[in-house]
Amino acid sequence: MTEDISTKKFASVTARILDDKLAKNIVILDISQVSSLADFFVIASGDSPTQVKAMTETLQDRIKTLFKRLPKGVERDMKNRWNLVDFGDVIVHILHREERETYMIEKFWNHAFSIPEEQWKEDSEEYSEYKELN
Repeated sequence: MTEDISTKKFASVTARILDDKLAKNIVILDISQVSSLADFFVIASGDSPTQVKAMTETLQDRIKTLFKRLPKGVERDMKNRWNLVDFGDVIVHILHREERETYMIEKFWNHAFSIPEEQWKEDSEEYSEYKELN
């Protein structure tokens, strides 16, 4: 499936992919009005370095399969405590829950608009790995 989608929907799909991999505390921040870095940050937590690594790899694989899109860059912490996947207009932070609590990057970007979970789940429902089970 290859298609052009809005940046907001793309951010929602990345959140959905992480949700399907059991990410915790997923937040999408619309930073388009407060930064030129990107339009959206997607932030998610994992309970172990293994889960952080698996979420990072799965995200890249699913986005490549769905949209034929590769990240502009990937930064990996050697211990898989904080990985970053940069799709240009959407930057995904996948952190171990302890790093998430320590760095609280959402608080730094508290002036950005947060997309409600119900909204991003609705926007990305068709991309759920488990849609046939719902």
